[in-house]
Amino acid sequence: MMIMGDVWSQLGPSLTALVFIWTLYRNYFPPELRIYITTYTHKVYCFFYPYIHITFHEFEGDGTFISLFDRNKVFVAIERYLGNNSSENAKRLVAKGIKDSSQSVVLSMDDHEEVVEVYQGVKVWWSSNQKPPKGQTISYFPREDDKRYFQLKFHRKNRDIITRSYLKHVLDEGEAIAVKDRKRKLYTNNKSDHWHGWRSTKWSHVVFKHPSTFNTLAMEPTRRQQIMDELINFSNSKDYYAKIGKAWKRGYLLYGPPGTGKSSMIAAMANLLQYDVYDLELTAVKDNSELRKLLIETSDKAIIVIEDIDCSLDLTGQRKKKEEEEKDKEKEEKDPIKKDLLKEIEKKKGSEVTLSGLLNVIDGLWSAIGDERIIIFTTNYADKLDPALIRRGRMDNRIELSYCCFEAFKVLANNYLDVEYHQLFPEIKRMLGETKITPADVAESLMPKSAGEEADTCLKRLIKSLEAAKEEARLRAEEEEKIKAAKEEEDRKKKQAAEDNKKAESLVTENGNVKENGNAKENGNTKNDN
Repeated sequence: MMIMGDVWSQLGPSLTALVFIWTLYRNYFPPELRIYITTYTHKVYCFFYPYIHITFHEFEGDGTFISLFDRNKVFVAIERYLGNNSSENAKRLVAKGIKDSSQSVVLSMDDHEEVVEVYQGVKVWWSSNQKPPKGQTISYFPREDDKRYFQLKFHRKNRDIITRSYLKHVLDEGEAIAVKDRKRKLYTNNKSDHWHGWRSTKWSHVVFKHPSTFNTLAMEPTRRQQIMDELINFSNSKDYYAKIGKAWKRGYLLYGPPGTGKSSMIAAMANLLQYDVYDLELTAVKDNSELRKLLIETSDKAIIVIEDIDCSLDLTGQRKKKEEEEKDKEKEEKDPIKKDLLKEIEKKKGSEVTLSGLLNVIDGLWSAIGDERIIIFTTNYADKLDPALIRRGRMDNRIELSYCCFEAFKVLANNYLDVEYHQLFPEIKRMLGETKITPADVAESLMPKSAGEEADTCLKRLIKSLEAAKEEARLRAEEEEKIKAAKEEEDRKKKQAAEDNKKAESLVTENGNVKENGNAKENGNTKNDN
């Protein structure tokens, strides 16, 4: 106790002396001199202090209206990283609800909390802090000086590994966590008439919850695995695309009859890669300029889909030659009623997007806006599309989704009935080889119609559907054969009639010549008699 008393008795005068010196310093040293002393004192302190501090503010304070509410992306990425990797070491945490996250609550460090992390043998300290406001003010805008910030501390001998490697690791991990945890969205474009206004946007969206995956696709397993490997390789090829000088994008053409799973394939791609989906409705786009503006508003890690491209606009290779266009114009000018009608149609025309404009967006200079994008066209009739639209480099992979084969049926049977083998499988395999039926029709037959319905019943219903489809195809073939025969008979009759008419005209011509020659001869004889 005597020792503590001596310490306090010595500490009191020392503190009094320090307060006296500080008062003299504040009152009698001019501001210019104080700044000079503070600067050099800080330099001396840093010379002996072995640690470096890096500060990351929550808001970038350039003073604009947008910056006051736009959180620093680097700060958000660090917050995600620390919440995922360091929350176990922190004693005080803050629970936050993130609007676009699949998690209801996200944890992050509380203010004035510090955690320690080791990266490649290097020890670093992360701390979360908040500057108190300088004064009590009432404002609609957040003040820059009362915002949170993260501070990173590390030994100065590790400067290179921290600045060149660790910070990149933290930001990449934070962005990957944000992408993984976010709620993915399905977008559709609004008409340009609704682009203006305070809360108006070019795209409307809903949460993307489609359950389709590659495991549920009715597809031959080897082909399915090839597509999955290709997609995963694409998502990991950022450096490769930069090396070869190409935009980080890939195009797919999905084609095949209706009901073969084109939309399910798109959903499976999005779920595999964790991408957003932009369903672009071309008929709602007025011109090429609007199309480019829509592209600018799309995010990275996205699938841009144009479904039924052959039905969206006149982009299917029906190009007229100049001579034909001139002939059409001449015909329109001769028919004033048709000319007025065509003018009215042009006025009501909803879109002026051209093939050239679309090609520039998917493969021109504008295609390099944004990274990690997949562009998908779907069509029921691939042969109707313009070759320039689907050439290699624009549509890198063409995936035909055709009628159901036996391998695809086994996937559906396992999905819908939890059956890997059944005694009816050989019969179904034989019938699938003889009958064209879409996976959608097969799935409808396999789906139980009541709670107690067993696999036996569903498979027998499928066999009946295959028999009906086979009979329908037979009747259709017979009908087509009859139509073909009737057409051939009609063509034969027309050809025969044309030949008969030709013979008749030839006979009339010959008779006319004979009569004319006879008259000429008679006239000649009369002349000689005279």
